[in-house]
Amino acid sequence: MGFVKVTSKKDLGPGKMIGVEAGGKPIFLVNLEGKYYAIGNTCTHMGCMLSDGVLKGETVQCPCHSSVFDVKTGKVLKGPAKKPEPVFQVRVEEDQVLINV
Repeated sequence: MGFVKVTSKKDLGPGKMIGVEAGGKPIFLVNLEGKYYAIGNTCTHMGCMLSDGVLKGETVQCPCHSSVFDVKTGKVLKGPAKKPEPVFQVRVEEDQVLINV
């Protein structure tokens, strides 16, 4: 499918996170000090939305059972989740944030 526009830079300031859908996939998007990262938004443990969780530095904590994922790599840092989140390439063109799905 390629890169799809999901938001604008002004709508996702530094330290902010959102859940978006691109290519039919739920994606967690975060701005860490001006760099954008995207991983799957559905917790691999029980399916809760990571965008409803808590962002702490470079990690997001699932709101349901407190699994912790690295927002840059999708790796599980603390269970009960065992499977990592998929990682999506992010590109910025002018004021638009795009995700490769």
